[in-house]
Amino acid sequence: MAYPTRVIRLRRGDRKTLERWVRTRTNPQRQVERARIVLGSADGVSGYIIAQEVGVSRLTVQRWLDRYEAEGLKALWTDRPRSGRPKVVTPEQEAELVRKTLETSPSTGTHWSTRLMAKETGIHFTTVARIWRAHGIRPHRVRTFKLSNDPHFLDKLKDVVGLYVSPPERAIVFSFDEKSQIQALDRTQPGLPLKKGRAGTMTHDYKRHGTTTLFAALDVATGEVIHECLPRHRHQEFLRFLRTVEKQVAPDLELHFILDNYATHKHPKVKSWLERHPRVHFHFIPTSSSWLNLVERFFSELTTRQLKRLAVNSVGELETVIRHYIDHRNREPKPFVWTASVEQIIDKVSKGFKTLATLH
Repeated sequence: MAYPTRVIRLRRGDRKTLERWVRTRTNPQRQVERARIVLGSADGVSGYIIAQEVGVSRLTVQRWLDRYEAEGLKALWTDRPRSGRPKVVTPEQEAELVRKTLETSPSTGTHWSTRLMAKETGIHFTTVARIWRAHGIRPHRVRTFKLSNDPHFLDKLKDVVGLYVSPPERAIVFSFDEKSQIQALDRTQPGLPLKKGRAGTMTHDYKRHGTTTLFAALDVATGEVIHECLPRHRHQEFLRFLRTVEKQVAPDLELHFILDNYATHKHPKVKSWLERHPRVHFHFIPTSSSWLNLVERFFSELTTRQLKRLAVNSVGELETVIRHYIDHRNREPKPFVWTASVEQIIDKVSKGFKTLATLH
């Protein structure tokens, strides 16, 4: 029996919202299904086909189309009250559970799990998980931080951010650093490839074949990276790389390097070289502020995209892979755009110090 195709007319602006629900992986599955049902109908797909593609019954398709027509998007993400057993957790119990999660720790570890909290409070662990989600609490996760105690923090911050947002004329600004001790690792056994329903695999153990150090100077304006792999990262290698970069820049342009406070960068021979090359200028970031150096963003990209899952048999092969990745990236370079102002950074750092002060 052929059923007539029902075409829903979407309200203004709803299509973008529904398509975003479908794309976002963190949305509840039931919300994604409802969005797909409404979008399918709006695109002229029959209810029978929608039910097959979404994996629900035709009555379910009909129900959500009716609700969307009556109430709009609100009907798709808000479930109606259901009959059955009422909630057994009172607001007072929920508040106490949240307080205990935030202010205490279990005797057997550093943080609460749903089952530990369930044993402590007598509330089912699935209810604990629901309450934590509702309050945005994730005890299993932790983020690292470091506040700089550099006495010249403000001056260095203004200097570096100024180079990012308002670089000098007739000059090139480079964000520079070394990525040291990159290991040439090979896995002890071959892994299985990625396939539908299963992640790719790799052994947890590995064979070491030596290390290399990547010297990288990121052109802040263009995103292009000048690079060189060297066996060590002493002042000799640093000077060698500086000469390489300096030779590649037109003689009528100045060079401004943003770099960290590694002792090699302040070696007497490096200072002597700078005196003989007055067009080269160093700008040091504050101590414990590697986030202020844009080349670190490139190193993170390199690690994630190329090095983390790499298996090689020698340092030479490792260096070849690194060069190939950077050369390919340089064909269509994209700069990292600095957006935080000095005021925003100072405000955030000040809040961090105030929070630390309350813990003593």
